[in-house]
Amino acid sequence: MSRSLEVCIFTEPQQGASYDEQLAQAQETERLGFDGWFRSDHILHMGPGSPLPGPTDAWTTLAGIARETERIRLGTLVSPVTFRHPGLLAIQVAQVDDMSGGRVELGLGAGWFAAEHAAYGIPFDDRRFDLLEEQLQVVTGLWQTPPGERFSFAGRRYELVDAPALPKPVQSPLPLIMGGGGRTRLPALAARFATEYNRGFSDEDEIAASFARVRAACEAIGRDPDTMRLSVALPTVVATDDASYLARLRAIHADPDTFAEVNVAGTPEVAVEKIRRLVELGADRVYLQLVDERDLDHVELIAAEVLPRLG
Repeated sequence: MSRSLEVCIFTEPQQGASYDEQLAQAQETERLGFDGWFRSDHILHMGPGSPLPGPTDAWTTLAGIARETERIRLGTLVSPVTFRHPGLLAIQVAQVDDMSGGRVELGLGAGWFAAEHAAYGIPFDDRRFDLLEEQLQVVTGLWQTPPGERFSFAGRRYELVDAPALPKPVQSPLPLIMGGGGRTRLPALAARFATEYNRGFSDEDEIAASFARVRAACEAIGRDPDTMRLSVALPTVVATDDASYLARLRAIHADPDTFAEVNVAGTPEVAVEKIRRLVELGADRVYLQLVDERDLDHVELIAAEVLPRLG
């Protein structure tokens, strides 16, 4: 399946962003021609800097932004299975999909940040991949159940009895994103359930290897690998001069000596070259992680100097 490259903005609001700041960034993302706006699903600040104003719930935020935008794709990278019961998650995501007119994508993962679970009293299960597999079965099962029929599920972690399986998403199927660097179980689950596999925060050799594993997992179950969207998410800092580049690194507490090793970093020309290499590896969607939601000039610069050169 041949797809044109999609470029999305991806952000980390737990690092200190209000709903209004996220909305402003999402609306600029739409106005300037990007394909989507995605956010992390975390509830605890990481690293240095101020955590104020505090965390915002991912799906509450996306519901609001769904009503304040018209075109861009919206979703999570990624929602941990530890945060929500799959029955409730299926309802939440279907509702936000309806509120957006069919523009929502669910990123779902096992979760990894133990400290945020401890901080808010959320159980952090050692067998989270078991939770992930059952949640994938429940969420997709609820959405795929024909109208008028009931859905039941009896797993080791979850049991649903005669669920009416409502509401339904506008999209069928609703895009489901899975990501990470797992070598066996994760590629197998992605091949069974996902419409997109994402590899983030890695060098190009590991991205290529991860893509190859997922494609092989698709082939192993008789799925056409070309039906799987492949994507990359990388921290991004672009500037036209050294002073602006260093200022943007300071704003996100990034190390100027190491940031450019893996990430999208430097002048617009360098950013374009990096993204083109990711496309050559097989990516048909790229998520540019912009942590500082207040820096809307950054979004405008990338739109003006990077997007036009990727066509």
